[in-house]
Amino acid sequence: MSREQRRGPAGRGHGHGMRPGEKAKDFKGTIKKLVRYMSIYKIQMLFVLIFAVGGTIFNILGPKILGKATTEIFNGLVSRVSGTGGMDFEKIGRILLLTLGLYGVSAVFSFIQGYIMTGISQKTTYRFRKAISEKINRMPMSYFDKMTYGEVLSRVTNDVDTLGQSLNQSATQMITSVTQMVGVLIMMLSISPLMTLVALLMLPVSVAMISLIMSKSQKYFRGQQEFLGNVNGQVEEVYSGHNIIKAFNKEEETIETFEKTNQQLYDSAWKSQFLSGMMMPIMQFVGNLGYVGVAILGGYLAIKQAIEVGDIQSFTQYVRNFTQPIQQVAQVANMLQSTAAASERVFAFLEEEEEDQTVPDPVSVDGLLGNVEFSHVHFGYDPEKTIVHDFSAKVMEGQKIAIVGPTGAGKTTMIKLLMRFYDVNSGAILIDGHNVRDFNRSELRMMFGMVLQDTWLFHGSIRDNIRYGKLDASDEEVIAAAKAARVHRFVQTLPGGYDMELNEEASNVSQGQKQLLTIARAILADPKILILDEATSSVDTRTEIQIQKAMDTLMKGRTSFVIAHRLSTIRDADLILVMKDGDIVEQGNHEELIAKNGFYAELYNSQFEKTA
Repeated sequence: MSREQRRGPAGRGHGHGMRPGEKAKDFKGTIKKLVRYMSIYKIQMLFVLIFAVGGTIFNILGPKILGKATTEIFNGLVSRVSGTGGMDFEKIGRILLLTLGLYGVSAVFSFIQGYIMTGISQKTTYRFRKAISEKINRMPMSYFDKMTYGEVLSRVTNDVDTLGQSLNQSATQMITSVTQMVGVLIMMLSISPLMTLVALLMLPVSVAMISLIMSKSQKYFRGQQEFLGNVNGQVEEVYSGHNIIKAFNKEEETIETFEKTNQQLYDSAWKSQFLSGMMMPIMQFVGNLGYVGVAILGGYLAIKQAIEVGDIQSFTQYVRNFTQPIQQVAQVANMLQSTAAASERVFAFLEEEEEDQTVPDPVSVDGLLGNVEFSHVHFGYDPEKTIVHDFSAKVMEGQKIAIVGPTGAGKTTMIKLLMRFYDVNSGAILIDGHNVRDFNRSELRMMFGMVLQDTWLFHGSIRDNIRYGKLDASDEEVIAAAKAARVHRFVQTLPGGYDMELNEEASNVSQGQKQLLTIARAILADPKILILDEATSSVDTRTEIQIQKAMDTLMKGRTSFVIAHRLSTIRDADLILVMKDGDIVEQGNHEELIAKNGFYAELYNSQFEKTA
């Protein structure tokens, strides 16, 4: 099976991560898992709870005491007007200082709980990222065949970021909001149960009106997200295929399609934004009605001397402080949905089945020569659909083995089995008589060096990219490997030479030079067994000759497996395995296979005719 066939969805672009408003399938179960995962911070969480509750309580006491100052000022004014006394500025000053102290302590407590909670959330996200990174290295290749690169990447980026941010905000917000609601309600009742009843009557009215608006706006929000995705998709598609659109004169049709989708986005977006924008004015209007009711009733009760004048001012502040946490609890509820959804996706990834990395009493790779034997190998990516049928072959150390065949024949599959990216369904693969299952996976792969069609170079210096094959290599060894790969002279012409930084796509060097750098990396690693997978298929003929010479240097004295579509490059192979539909249909050297006039001869002659 070809690389293209097996890449499946993984060949597509980045995943989209969390969708707005996405909900967890098992909210309670996921939250329980998250709580267990964070249980190592229970002492810190206890302090967060104490400081959050303490800070909120001190904040709640402020308006009550401040009301005393208002009462004192009112009484002083009345006394001065009636000529019976004046203001007690000393008492008012003490009240104000006490209020300032309470607010100061509240601020300090809030700062401490925020500091602790930020540490907890960041440590949690750090642990998640570390666990995901380690998990990726233990995952079987079959998982990545089913998932896009973007979907895996979104676990480390979008999901963990969403989790960290919402965790930091929602935990403390929930504690302080609930404490504030309960505390404020108690303080309101302590001032006047009747006024509290009037204030609370406004809540069902505002909730009913908001619910009505949300029920109307929800469908427009869904439409907005859908059409936004369509617009983004069209823009991405148009820019990536800009040349094709121009070549086929499709500009007008493209603009017309975009304008239609953009209009749909506009219609749904302005309706959803308009309706959601109405919520705050409606809340304020209903809240103001409540303040009017409280002021009228409070004035009446003050005249009746049932409450003090300052209590009206305190109560008005408490009404405002009571409605605010209700809104915050609603926001936290949405935030918890995002937290649970992100956590669920992360936990699902961490709970995926892993492949065994180690075995008891592993075989050591020291002293192995590189003899390879495939013994009656059967394999299928789906166990019920076998694609490699009874494959057997013996390879001696230092031999050059070519694997050829049409796309989908199973060439790359054989290499994946050899390196234990997958395990055979039955049969065995032996290295120097030892089953590959008897090696620890990481040690087994130390025996292999790979040069692939898709070159992989990371953002960093050319020196570091070559040294990736042997991290403790000296500069002299790096240069020697580059010379052997016939890339040293080219590197010297670059600004900075070996210290020149490659960009993220390594687009500041040509495809052929990239390939030579990967060959230098493989030479430096000095592996026992080499795998060359269509390493020259994406370069021109002149560069191919250069790469071929570098590969010949690389293959000297090493067991080499070469996958090639251009059969002219493997005529000197010691053994050519001809694959078709997962089976070895012919094997031998070039002359023997040509003389047989079979499938290999047919492939070779067809290529020769094309080039002719």
